[in-house]
Amino acid sequence: MNSIDKIELLGMNMEELENFAASLGQPRFRGRQLHRWIYVKDTSSFYEMSDIPREIRQQLDERARVSIPRVLKQRVASDGTRKFLMEMYDKKRVETVLIPQSANLSGRYTLCVSSQVGCPLRCAFCATGQGVFQRNLYTHEIVGQLLGSRRELKRRLKNPEEPLITNVVFMGMGEPLLNYNEVIRAIRILNDPRGIQLGQRHITISTCGEAAAIKRLAEENLQVTLAISLHAASDQLRNELVPINKKYPLQTLMAAVKTYTEKTGRRVTFEYILLDGVNISRKDAENLAKLVKPLLANVNLIPYNEVDGLNYRKPQPQDVTAFYNWLNAAGLNVSVREEHGVDIEAACGQLAVKPN
Repeated sequence: MNSIDKIELLGMNMEELENFAASLGQPRFRGRQLHRWIYVKDTSSFYEMSDIPREIRQQLDERARVSIPRVLKQRVASDGTRKFLMEMYDKKRVETVLIPQSANLSGRYTLCVSSQVGCPLRCAFCATGQGVFQRNLYTHEIVGQLLGSRRELKRRLKNPEEPLITNVVFMGMGEPLLNYNEVIRAIRILNDPRGIQLGQRHITISTCGEAAAIKRLAEENLQVTLAISLHAASDQLRNELVPINKKYPLQTLMAAVKTYTEKTGRRVTFEYILLDGVNISRKDAENLAKLVKPLLANVNLIPYNEVDGLNYRKPQPQDVTAFYNWLNAAGLNVSVREEHGVDIEAACGQLAVKPN
């Protein structure tokens, strides 16, 4: 069978793998074995699945594949952040970032995954949006970023204790809610206690403001964290910085967020990039406080990470502090993000696959 025509097993849940095993005339427990090898052992070669008889492994290899993305390049930042350039089955490439949760690199990590190859939204300050949007990622390619990262960690760090990826954030390349079905399916696989076992509350979906999908997400009965990339508190400025605002202006977006918080009872996080001389005046802070205060929400301030070729600049520390203080005084629950991986262009807004 041509490799392109083989059945992709990565991205199937346990019941689907059991059905696949049954379709080969095998008992359903073979599907459970496959599930464990793929989602617990990060195994893509059927010949390594030692508790499956050799003749069945050969049959699997003829009929199916497990396409864990290939790590083409790895860069390690001074703070221990790792950026992987990953290649999909069709040679499309994305960047994935692994962030240590403590300075002593104790083995707990947050993984920042991509949901699209490129991004169609073209936010003015973002490196990803300056490139060409190519396609959505499939469920197996999203989940595969975790398996590939975990496998790379085990190989590179040679640590007898398996490093734990305990959090996943959909903050990499692309707009997750424009790839809604694949992202939700990936979350359910990440959450499966029989496999990867990632708690829903350890998963964050970040959106630039796809309001219709936010309302849809409210009906999923998920306990994930929703983060809104706001970056401006007036329609005029947000139209310039985040063009999706022309489709879903602030009034529409805030109504969707209100629906989400009322339906789920969960706080949302508003992410706000601080751009020197653009959106950090006292008036900007007042507008932001007025917009956000009525909602069940946190505000996460992100000092800009500069991108070659773009004219936006990182603000001075005293200006970040002033903006924080204005919001805090207005009664908002506000924090300043500690950025990771800036020296390898792995921080917020810096991901972009460069041409070969």
